[in-house]
Amino acid sequence: MGALSPTHWLIIVAVLVLLFGAKRLPDAARSLGRSARILKSEVKELHPESKDEPAPPAAQAPPAAIPPVTPVVATPAPVVEPVSTEKKVG
Repeated sequence: MGALSPTHWLIIVAVLVLLFGAKRLPDAARSLGRSARILKSEVKELHPESKDEPAPPAAQAPPAAIPPVTPVVATPAPVVEPVSTEKKVG
């Protein structure tokens, strides 16, 4: 139950061709490749350029003062009695 066998891959490819068509699959693969390149470049920008140079220290702002919390008192909802739709005979 581990890896997919070649038969499984052929079924997956056949289903993809049936769903998207032979014309759209190359475009989808190209788009996926572009997205992967963009993701890779963005992740690379997050890390420092070289391991020899220390990362510049991040400027930390002093913690903001938290305003005091005012307690909220819940008022009970008014009791509403159900209205009967039956006509009273009498």
